[in-house]
Amino acid sequence: MSPMTPARVTGTPGRTRVLIVGGGITGLAAAHRLREHLGPDAEIIVAEQAMRLGGKIHTVDFAGRPVETGAESLLAARPEAIDLAEAVGLGDAIVYPSAAKPALSLGGELLDFPAGHMMGIPGDPADVAAIANAKERPDNGLPILEPGADMSVGALVRSRLGDEVLDRLVAPMLGGVYAGDVDRLSVRAVMPQLASALERHARLTDAVNEIKRPPSDGPRKPVFATVDGGLERLVTATSASARAEIRLGMTVRELRQTPYGWEVIAGPVPDPIKITADAVILAVPAKPAAELLRGVEPQAAAALSGVAYASVALAAFAFDQIDLPERSGFLTPASEGKTVKAATFASKKWPHLGRRFQIVRVSMGRLGEEALLQYDDTTLAKTALRELGEHLGQRLPEPVEQRIDRWGGALPQYSPGHGARIAAAREALAAHPNIAIAGAAVDGVGIAACIASGQQAADTIAASVEPARREQ
Repeated sequence: MSPMTPARVTGTPGRTRVLIVGGGITGLAAAHRLREHLGPDAEIIVAEQAMRLGGKIHTVDFAGRPVETGAESLLAARPEAIDLAEAVGLGDAIVYPSAAKPALSLGGELLDFPAGHMMGIPGDPADVAAIANAKERPDNGLPILEPGADMSVGALVRSRLGDEVLDRLVAPMLGGVYAGDVDRLSVRAVMPQLASALERHARLTDAVNEIKRPPSDGPRKPVFATVDGGLERLVTATSASARAEIRLGMTVRELRQTPYGWEVIAGPVPDPIKITADAVILAVPAKPAAELLRGVEPQAAAALSGVAYASVALAAFAFDQIDLPERSGFLTPASEGKTVKAATFASKKWPHLGRRFQIVRVSMGRLGEEALLQYDDTTLAKTALRELGEHLGQRLPEPVEQRIDRWGGALPQYSPGHGARIAAAREALAAHPNIAIAGAAVDGVGIAACIASGQQAADTIAASVEPARREQ
C-alpha cells in the first residue's frame, strides 16, 4: 500500500456503524442516546481531535480540591443534564450551590444584584431603581416581535428600558454567559422563551413577567448544580455507559457521501485512515463543521461558517486567608473599564469544596478582546489578582496556588436570525441521509443545552437508520 493511500476501516457486516465527530459532552450524550436506541451490537465511534474527552469540561486538582477550569456548573432548571447524570450512575453525586447570591460590582462597590429579572431584564422597573433608571418607554399597543422575527438584545432593551438597564444589568449577565456584544446577540437564540412572549406583548416587562419563574409555597429548587468530584466525572461516566469506540487524537479532515453511506478521511496527515459509516453526527464547533460540510451541503456550511466566537481566559486562585463577602461572586459592566468581567467565589458558592482554602475563579475577555489571551500567564494572573482586589476593596495576599486557562474560540455568538439560518441548514441536510449537526454552535451554550442537542441528533439518526437495520 502506498504511504499516501489511507488505510480503510470498514464496519462489521450486519452491524450499524455511526461516527460521531467530537468528543465533548454533546458527542458523548449523542453516543449514549444512540446506544439506548440501537442496542449493544451497533458500532459507535467517537473521533476526538484532542487527547482527552470533555471539550470545555475539564476538572483539575487545584489546592487539593477538584476545580473546574472551563464550564463550572449544570443548569438544573432544565432536565437534560441532571437526567443524564442520573442515567449514568451519578445521581447521588449531584450537589447544589449555597444560598449566597451574586453581586454587581459598580464604582468599586459590590451591590446586590436585583431580584425579579430575566437575564438582567426587570419585570418591574422599581426592582432595579437602585442600580439603573428603568422607566419603560411608551408602546404602540402592538406585539414587540412578529412571529418568527428576531432582533438583538441590545436593540430590544435599549429601546424599551434605556441604556442603563442594558449596560449595568443585561450586558454583564450576558457577558458572563456568552462573553458577547449585546448588540450582536439574538433575542430568539439566547432567550427563546422571552422571544415567544414578545409575540404576545407590547410591553417588555409584561413579557418578562409572563415567563419568570412562578412563586412557590415551598423552597425554590436551585437553578444550578454540579457533580461532587468534578464535572469530568459526568464525561467519564457517559463515555463508559455509551460503550463507544473512543479515538483520541483523531482529526476528521474530509467527509464524503457514498452510495452506501458516509466516508471520512481522518488521522494525521502522513498516515491517514479512511472510515466508512452508515451515519455521521458532527458535534464540533462551527468552523470545523462547516469545513467538513462544504463539499456535502454548501448551504449548511455557509450557515455554520457565519457563527462567530468569543475567547476567554480564566484565572483560579487559592488563598490561605482572605476576607471574602458572603456572596457567590460578582459581575461587572464593561463600562467599568476592567479586564475582569466576573468572579466566582467557588468555596462560598459550592459548600462541597470545603473551607481549607478560599478558591476564587476570575473570568476575563469579551468579544473582540482576543489579544488578551496572548499575554503570558504571569501577566494575566497579576492583572486578575490586582483587579480582583479592586473589586473587593482590599489588597489581596499572595495566593498559595494559581493557574491560568485559555479558551480560544470558546463561546459561539448568535447574531439575529441565527435560529432561522440553522433551521434552513438542517432542512438542506435532510436531503442527505443519516447526517446531523449538534452542539453549542447550533443549539445554545451550556452543558444542558449541549446534551439536549446531542440527544436530539441521536434521535434523528436512530430514526433514520433503524428501518434499514430491520430490513437487513
